[in-house]
Amino acid sequence: MEIAYDDFSKVDMRIGTILKAEPFPEAKVPSYKLEIDLGPVGVKHSSAHITNYSIEELVGKKVVCVVNFKPKQVANFMSEVLVLGVLSKSGVVLLIPDRPGSVDAGEKIA
Repeated sequence: MEIAYDDFSKVDMRIGTILKAEPFPEAKVPSYKLEIDLGPVGVKHSSAHITNYSIEELVGKKVVCVVNFKPKQVANFMSEVLVLGVLSKSGVVLLIPDRPGSVDAGEKIA
């Protein structure tokens, strides 16, 4: 299905830094609750099915997030942003900047 560039340009994707990750046993599928610093957008929360990463691997990691989707209730938690990744045979592979030290939290994906 094709979409117009104007439709794609409505998606606000930004760099976030994961501040905190914790198990989310109430979720239907194994997930983490994440707290993500998005710079000027603020600190937001996300439920993410990325348990093929350890909590230690996630904290401090820069990730790509969609910040303008409507928040979604996941069990007893409100997920405010979508962390982007690729569904691979070995689990989710996060989309990350190839030079994480050269981008700041909140920078917009162009």
